[in-house]
Amino acid sequence: MKRLLSPSCRQVVNRHPWIPRLRQRGMTVNSAGFTLVEMLLVVIIISTLAAMVIPRLTGRAEEARIAAATADVQSNLASALDLYEADNGSYPTTEQGLNALLEQPTSAPLAKGWHGPYIKKKGGLKDPWGNPYVYHSPGTHNKGDYDLYSWGPDGSEEGHDNITNWDN
Repeated sequence: MKRLLSPSCRQVVNRHPWIPRLRQRGMTVNSAGFTLVEMLLVVIIISTLAAMVIPRLTGRAEEARIAAATADVQSNLASALDLYEADNGSYPTTEQGLNALLEQPTSAPLAKGWHGPYIKKKGGLKDPWGNPYVYHSPGTHNKGDYDLYSWGPDGSEEGHDNITNWDN
């Protein structure tokens, strides 16, 4: 069905630069664009691709959090604690905690050789699940050293998914 345009509308439409190109291709102003079937086909294709890709990516976030917590416990915080120990002759006490890596302790034993902060940000004191890392010095698992761990994804001390600096 052909639409009829008033003469004044035809003049306005004919002034647009894309109208002559449409006519060269055998199209009219009303036939330019996508049909409903074409749009539905695109939506179906995108939905099918999303249905195949999303299930593969969902478990990766938890794996990444576990890897980040393991890196913190085994390497990042461990290195900061080792630097603190090298500067001060001992690790921070349990009471001083990991905050001794950010601010010079004011409780005994005083850290006279403190050259911190030993970590860059305060968020480094929390695991990827938002729980604080647990620190004990001297350690019960690492005698003469320290115990450092995260309660892991379940956030409880009794869980079997705790990330520790000792062998379980």
